[in-house]
Amino acid sequence: MRALNRLSAVSVKKLAPGKYADGGGLWLLRREDGGGQWFLRYTIHGRRREMGLGSTEVSLKDARESAAKWRAVVRAGKDPIKERDRQKREAARNLHILADIAEDAFDARKAELKGDGKKAGRWFTPLELHVLPTLGRLPVSEIDQRDIRDALAPIWHAKADTARKAMNRLNLCLKHAAALGLEVDLQATEKARALLGKQRHTPESIPAMPWRHVPDFYEALVEKDSITNLALRLLILTGMRSAPVRHIHESQIDDDVWIIPGEAMKGRKDTTKEFRVPLSEEAEAVIEKAEEYSRDGYLFANPKKGVISDMAMSQHMKRAGLKYRPHGFRSSLRDWLAETTDARHEVAEMMLGHTTGSSVERAYRRTDFLEPRRELLERWARHVTSRVGKKYRRRVRL
Repeated sequence: MRALNRLSAVSVKKLAPGKYADGGGLWLLRREDGGGQWFLRYTIHGRRREMGLGSTEVSLKDARESAAKWRAVVRAGKDPIKERDRQKREAARNLHILADIAEDAFDARKAELKGDGKKAGRWFTPLELHVLPTLGRLPVSEIDQRDIRDALAPIWHAKADTARKAMNRLNLCLKHAAALGLEVDLQATEKARALLGKQRHTPESIPAMPWRHVPDFYEALVEKDSITNLALRLLILTGMRSAPVRHIHESQIDDDVWIIPGEAMKGRKDTTKEFRVPLSEEAEAVIEKAEEYSRDGYLFANPKKGVISDMAMSQHMKRAGLKYRPHGFRSSLRDWLAETTDARHEVAEMMLGHTTGSSVERAYRRTDFLEPRRELLERWARHVTSRVGKKYRRRVRL
């Protein structure tokens, strides 16, 4: 073999224009303008080739290391130029694989997602569980409707709601990739829906306790003060969803009104607008009791960290042998309003934090019906506590 390391770092800087061998196929081409280029000369499959290794800005030491690496490729029977091109293509594909695009899309949307980090993570979960395991390593430019169909077919009918969420999240990821300038098929998800067909799954409503049975259940909650029991009591009395109840903070209580931040209200486009909940006498009593267990201002704090989970309330009802779920108490309240009161539709819907009417109607309707709702919630509280012994009751304000 020809001698190696013929050049030195000092000589490289002083060489006149021409070609100079360092040995082992490593050459330096010095140009008339003073610049230069390193290249590796090798023979593969009987064909002589030259592979560029960079300009003279690359040090002699680095050029030798690079030459040694590619000589090893030649010894393995591969063409270094083709191997380097292959590696570049693979790196380019990996830069834009779906898994990376999905992470980037999720990061871009974290700020607009409601709830804490754990809740916001639910946005990513359908993708993580049902899409990325099969499509995550594919370049987004190569994903088509058949890939999507094959990924979601196992859950399309069996877990229809989850499949729908996964499809919607994937569509957002493809739009995100397009915004980054990548070539993607923005119609791929719609085409996949056509291939998968109409979902056979029939959504089931969350089991709701009949409003006539609520007083018996509430009486059982009053018998023992615990964080979970108190949270369930406030949930029943206010008709609010689990998340705002579980995350209620003492700073949100203004006299006899609970002010829920807009971002905590599900289904509202205007997340800057707060929602006021009038507190009945019984609801105020529950809050007063919960303050004894509060931590860092949170009334329903988890003994270990954060606030109690939605599962804590669901499990309480399950252990009691009930098929109903906490969210169902909203339906209990709505049915009671419809069957026992003459509450106007928009007032009854506002009781649950729902928006009604067109955008024009809402623009002209400036009231949130606080006082009518206060009266109705007092009546609801009287119904709910009708089985509770006198020692637990508080006199209703006249």
